[in-house]
Amino acid sequence: MSVPNSVKGTVPFGEYKTWYRVSGDPSGSPRPTLVAVHGGPGSTHDYLRALEVFAAVGWPVVLYDQLGNGGSTHLPDKGADFWTPELFLDELDNLLTRLGVAGNYVLFGQSWGGLVVARHAAARPRGLRGLVVANAPASYPLWLREMEVLRAQLPPGVNDVLLRHEAAGTTDSEEYHEAMRVFYDRHVCRLKPWPRDYQASFYEITNDPTVYHAMNGPSEFHVIGTLKDWGVEDCLPDIAVPTLVLSGRHDEATPTTVRPYAELIPDARWEVFEESSHLPHLEEPERFIATMIEYLKGLPG
Repeated sequence: MSVPNSVKGTVPFGEYKTWYRVSGDPSGSPRPTLVAVHGGPGSTHDYLRALEVFAAVGWPVVLYDQLGNGGSTHLPDKGADFWTPELFLDELDNLLTRLGVAGNYVLFGQSWGGLVVARHAAARPRGLRGLVVANAPASYPLWLREMEVLRAQLPPGVNDVLLRHEAAGTTDSEEYHEAMRVFYDRHVCRLKPWPRDYQASFYEITNDPTVYHAMNGPSEFHVIGTLKDWGVEDCLPDIAVPTLVLSGRHDEATPTTVRPYAELIPDARWEVFEESSHLPHLEEPERFIATMIEYLKGLPG
């Protein structure tokens, strides 16, 4: 499938800038625009580039970098109190309006982005036609409890290394990163080597970890930032659009963390990708595309 030409640029967000990339023509398409909200927090759009394939079959696609990362304004001097979920919800609202897609769109939220889009959808915006929550926990307390389970299943000695460095505050050491990679290869991306698009986002976090460290922490499984007590379970019953929930059999977003979306959203369907961890769109692309197209075609007109 040939992806239509893309348009890149920035939109103002207060005194800052949000970088975006649009594939297809939202103004010329009767179908809703698929707007992708990336994970992290503090990652970039790069690892979601595969979603642009949907522009080739009729759904325009918007990718963007959340504030603080990628092509958007970097703010390395901002403290943890600046980086709030409300900031990123406001940024999403602003982007939808500025790009002229707020009247007809579907949201795809991956990992942290899944919580963002769920909170957005619970406000029942008039132009929202559908919601995809991919590989996202419903809360970080749930996530943290399940991280203990996954860490205990790592090869002998690996978690001991992680715990030692976390206690000592030396999570920037090479030994910690090597042990961290064991977890990532099991529960984040099982492909070897990691796909280029995923590597690009991974290194963007490394290059400027301001947002990731403030809100999350030093790794996926050691959440000590401002999100550690945050979740969206309370608002899930308020979501009023058809919702597709995605996760991988080996996902760091375990069934326990994902189940509230399937159980609390009134119109939700949950698909588990048997050969995937946290990135089914890269690990099982053919099934992912087929699942998404079936869902998008089934949305009410």
